[in-house]
Amino acid sequence: MSIFRNKIILATSAIGTLIGGTVLLKDYMQGSSFQKSNVRADGKVVIITGANTGIGKETAHSLARRGAHVYMACRDMTKCEEARKEIVLDTRNPQVYCRECDLASMQSIRQFAKQFKAEQPRLDILINNAGVMRCPRTLTKEGIEMQLGVNHMGHFLLTNLLLDTLKLSAPSRIVVVSSLAHARGQIAVDDLNSAKSYDEAKAYEQSKLANVLFTRELARQLEGTGVTVNALHPGIVDTELMRHMGIFNSWFSGIFVKPFVWPFLKSPLYGAQTTLYAALDPDLEKVSGQYFSDCAPKDVAEQAKDERLAKWLWAVSEKWTGTLTGTAAVS
Repeated sequence: MSIFRNKIILATSAIGTLIGGTVLLKDYMQGSSFQKSNVRADGKVVIITGANTGIGKETAHSLARRGAHVYMACRDMTKCEEARKEIVLDTRNPQVYCRECDLASMQSIRQFAKQFKAEQPRLDILINNAGVMRCPRTLTKEGIEMQLGVNHMGHFLLTNLLLDTLKLSAPSRIVVVSSLAHARGQIAVDDLNSAKSYDEAKAYEQSKLANVLFTRELARQLEGTGVTVNALHPGIVDTELMRHMGIFNSWFSGIFVKPFVWPFLKSPLYGAQTTLYAALDPDLEKVSGQYFSDCAPKDVAEQAKDERLAKWLWAVSEKWTGTLTGTAAVS
């Protein structure tokens, strides 16, 4: 009986050691954090897309705690209101607002921008955070492939509609949440809308490369205005963004995959740190056109440095979003 008891004790100890080691690994993999807790955002007006969950929610929470007036631009108003109440209750900052903005609808984006401008004369920080990842091929209301449409085109339109307000509020900042996946991305010049063929991973990577190309070209255009724009990789974060990835959704992965992957995923709180760094760090006031990861500058992939491709994508984006003609349709 004592031998059996000793085996149980040893097994329990081994499991405890394993769990403890896993937790330590998890803590180690969270990466750098924005250390300047004394940096405030009192009175600054901020827009965050996709602010009701994941990285966006943590970003909104932190900025509200630092005194910002936060506009949560979200598609789902029920979830947005739930998140808003939670943030207000915790931070005691009543200046947190829910506003509908569906990035898969240009009409919704235009309506959001119109309403925001009617309410606010200034905009200090625009955080293009919302995104979709590896979803089945679906289209936005204007017929654009969903990942390109939401991750790039929707934010392209929103940013351009708000540029005049950002310029009037200078010094101001635009933060674009991209991904390390941009390094595997290629812009399909002959099939940008994935009409001829669709690969969910390639479409996602293309949209994230588009984020970086957009950031670099916009930075060039904004030189001398006092408005900066930077992109970032938040890390591999455990959020709803992964809901379309089969490897995380099967019963098999729940038992055999997730326990091994979990230690390497950042929590949304840590996933938001580089966003906060890009949005608030005083040392970045005049830094533009850069790419960050773990609260530090990182180089981008070679294809993200292609200025000719960036200009081509900008011209196509203007056409598809109707920012030149006032219409919005794929042709």
